[in-house]
Amino acid sequence: MTTAEHLDLLDERRARHPLAVKGLSKSYGEGSTAVRVLEDLDVRVEPNEIVCIVGPSGVGKTTLLRCLAGLLAPTTGAVMFGPTTMTGPILEVGVVFQDYSRSLLPWMRTRENVSFPLQGKGMRKAARRALADQCLNAVGLPDAGRKYPWQLSGGMQQRAAIARALAYQSEVLLMDEPFASVDAQTRFDLEDLVLHLRKRLGISVVVVTHDIDEAVYLADRVVVLSGHPAHVVDVVEVPFGQDRDQIQTKAEPAFTEARARILGRIRR
Repeated sequence: MTTAEHLDLLDERRARHPLAVKGLSKSYGEGSTAVRVLEDLDVRVEPNEIVCIVGPSGVGKTTLLRCLAGLLAPTTGAVMFGPTTMTGPILEVGVVFQDYSRSLLPWMRTRENVSFPLQGKGMRKAARRALADQCLNAVGLPDAGRKYPWQLSGGMQQRAAIARALAYQSEVLLMDEPFASVDAQTRFDLEDLVLHLRKRLGISVVVVTHDIDEAVYLADRVVVLSGHPAHVVDVVEVPFGQDRDQIQTKAEPAFTEARARILGRIRR
């Protein structure tokens, strides 16, 4: 079976609401020793949109992602899911962390890692296992369910982490430097997997990345952060639609133009 056919076995969980931060600022510490990391950010992710967040190392990209996930409370401003103000993690927003090897429990087989979060949803064991297998098939790991995470390559571990997020069927998927630790070919395959899953399942995706080429290839919009504290210095619209190709898309003049614009804003 192909990846697309496997996805037909999953319930579609199309994004229905935007995810947004409004006037968000984030500081660490208190009083005169407080360090302001983010300053008055307005970022909005529309349903079924891929937004990439780029900026210099240490600018606060991961801090912003954790605020979007409800894992960090903003100092001022708000995180909104549709009309609702988020005060903590919600079922509709899933996260794939950068250190995917540690996010997978080493004493559990891969199928159990994928199905484990579903216990809190009250799903029966047989249904959890079936959905986990479907999600592993969807990310190209049909034979990995009985293996332990340490028996998988880095790229396979990252696919398993994505499968777990799919199994939870969140409307929005947040990804923190998701492909930083894999080789170039695996990175390309995983980028194309994310594009395919967005198109087929109708989810929204937010990717924090330091790789400008990756951002332009994946995103409908690229949000550029810079400064201390960080603020939005540019939002670049990417004109390639949902169907992209690693060779042809990156050869487009618009790809080069977007890449140069983003690099210029980061280095300014």
